[in-house]
Amino acid sequence: MSERATGQITVHETLPSRVLVGAGARRAVPEETERLGSRRVLLIASGSARAVADDLAGALGPRLAGRFDRPVVHTPVAVTDEALELLREVDADSVVALGGGSAIGLAKALSVRTGLPQVAVPTTYAGSEVTPVLGETKDGVKTTRRDPVIAPGTVVYDPELTLGMPPGLTLTSALNALAHAVEALWAPNATAASDALATEAADGILTTLPAVLADPARLSGRERLQQSAWLAGLCLAQTRMGLHHQLAHALGGTFELPHAELHALLLPHVLAFNLPAAPKAAARLARITGGDPVTVVADLARGHTGPTTLEALGVPRDGLRAVAERVAAQPYPNPRTPDAAAVTRLLENAW
Repeated sequence: MSERATGQITVHETLPSRVLVGAGARRAVPEETERLGSRRVLLIASGSARAVADDLAGALGPRLAGRFDRPVVHTPVAVTDEALELLREVDADSVVALGGGSAIGLAKALSVRTGLPQVAVPTTYAGSEVTPVLGETKDGVKTTRRDPVIAPGTVVYDPELTLGMPPGLTLTSALNALAHAVEALWAPNATAASDALATEAADGILTTLPAVLADPARLSGRERLQQSAWLAGLCLAQTRMGLHHQLAHALGGTFELPHAELHALLLPHVLAFNLPAAPKAAARLARITGGDPVTVVADLARGHTGPTTLEALGVPRDGLRAVAERVAAQPYPNPRTPDAAAVTRLLENAW
């Protein structure tokens, strides 16, 4: 989806897509490639999804033309070039992505360069599988572009694929999805549709995540988290993102940081920065949390057993000011003006 303001009129567009949802839905992937008319599939798989990828490769049978198992976070152009060489070598006519945001991002990058159809099978709560957005990194700089042709035409949601997610990834990936919904609530082009999606997504994540962390094998909880992440991804597709995503792009691309952990630790700080200037978002999140949204999200983020600060992620403190100045020079639309001094203070707190 995308929206653009035209005077006082907001135009709402829905991207054409086919979404399969439910336990065992991954088994329909071979049929979906056949439906696309594909005879030579390139399978892109995250390392964490290797066992499922082996099963899918077997199910594809002679339709499997090649396999690339080395997607990298933030979609480096050099890795895309390597995968593109394989795609051409095996004469693939479609791309199937299985895994987290790295696999899905790489498939997007290949598809936009070749025009080939793509099927996305997410195993985390990234949400990028339903967005027309592609972020790519070159020479330490991450750039993002938006185009309807980038979005996968087919998405397969199978909650069984998320059962093996470790608690840390479950937490950080879900908070990454929550960030999409939160930023949609304060977006300048928010509509009734995006508000509804964002509110349901935030409610699903914030009320279900603690239960899933307590009982990771609970399929019904996993299913709601996955579907909430789907809605949050639609928010990212529909609205313009703000300071949170800009900081994640700037920091992640510059210092090659893990995507989900970075989003998770930044979110409480951006909430504290923006919510005083975003009363509608603050009110909706307060109703969901039954209290202070910043405190609730911060408590969740601190529950991560991995890095919870920029320092722990390896970001040099003396590099924060340069990131803040870059963000302030070309800010994304945001309810509070992100001047360099204020953003530096935010990053210092996150450090």
